[in-house]
Amino acid sequence: MKAELVKKEGNKVTLKITVDNNKFEEAVNKAYNKTKGKYNIPGFRKGKAPKVVIETQYGKGVFYNDAIDMLFPEVYPEAIKELNIDPIDRPDLDIEEISKDNGLVMVVNVEVKPEFELGAYKGIEISKVDNTVSEEDVEARLNEMVNRNARLTSVEGKALENGDTAVIDFEGFENGVAFEGGKGENYNLVIGSNTFIPGFEDQLVGKKAGEEVEVNVTFPETYHAENLAGKPVVFNVKVNDVKVKEVPALDDEFAKDTTEFETLAELRADVKTKLEEQAKNAADAEMRNALVEKVSANTEVEVPEAMVQHQIDNMLMELNYQLQYQGLNLQQLLEMTGRGLEELREERRADAERLVKSSLILEAIAEKENVEANDADIDAELEKMAAMYNMEVEKIKSSLRETDIEDIKGQIKIRKTLDLLVENATIA
Repeated sequence: MKAELVKKEGNKVTLKITVDNNKFEEAVNKAYNKTKGKYNIPGFRKGKAPKVVIETQYGKGVFYNDAIDMLFPEVYPEAIKELNIDPIDRPDLDIEEISKDNGLVMVVNVEVKPEFELGAYKGIEISKVDNTVSEEDVEARLNEMVNRNARLTSVEGKALENGDTAVIDFEGFENGVAFEGGKGENYNLVIGSNTFIPGFEDQLVGKKAGEEVEVNVTFPETYHAENLAGKPVVFNVKVNDVKVKEVPALDDEFAKDTTEFETLAELRADVKTKLEEQAKNAADAEMRNALVEKVSANTEVEVPEAMVQHQIDNMLMELNYQLQYQGLNLQQLLEMTGRGLEELREERRADAERLVKSSLILEAIAEKENVEANDADIDAELEKMAAMYNMEVEKIKSSLRETDIEDIKGQIKIRKTLDLLVENATIA
């Protein structure tokens, strides 16, 4: 295989890959053996016709496309490595020649990462972010824990108030006709949570278990169901039960019952330690983001559209994963918000361009500063992954593909590059 760089214009590169005739003929023979069962040749059982007979019947080049499909994934990676090319999109392939003398000659057009001059990235001034944890912060976290362990208890004869939970049956009607999705039984509704249509919960205040009420509300103009948007409706509601939240006392007993600690003092100290660690990590992340933004502002880069589109793809994939945890998906979100996919993609464009630009700059800094991910770095990362997933390190290693390892190396290099920027920054 021979690779040659033909031309480079901006981010567009043309290269020529030549495969000698012997290697190409080997691929043709492999293609024949793989596909010969597809051909029906009179006088031969299916799959038994000689190669020359099939070529006579269907043409000399009958196996060429399959042969090229076999060869290209093998020779293309070798070519771009030899020519030190870093593609960012799928290659566009043309066949220039197939002959005994010159073999297979392929011309490949592909978009590559842009070349640019790095601006200043050392001595950048950033502001120190406060990571102080106050006693009020600790108390608030303890109160969150207490509320998570609260119980709902039925109270006979109690009138509903804000904060109480009403267990209700309901059915909605528009012009006297029940509408889809407007019915529920034994639904737990926290009064004042604004879970239902504005005004719905207010009309339940003061009601007791066993009472029935007619709730009159109007759907918002922006409601996702167009047939109900802006429409006045009536809900027939029956209150089945009234429950109040019983919050446990924040004391030693609470610490013993809900955590591994014996006293509230020990729990409080642990909460403070964890909050301080979280605050430090958040402050570090904020300072690093500010540093990357300033470094990015110092460098002009023509951000390739292919990389922007790929980043948007990743962002929408992540959004879809997040929605799935809520029992939704991307298509449902679009329907609920009345937006199209292209509109959603366009909304993400500015962030995608910023992320692509910063990643290109960080990669360039890593290359200039010879930042590498060594074996010890990779082993440490695999140890973290093993602890996170509660797996043995060797099982983690055996499950990873070569591309996964390269991704891990890339992430480590970016982190080490950020460390280098922080070490060389002026933090005021």
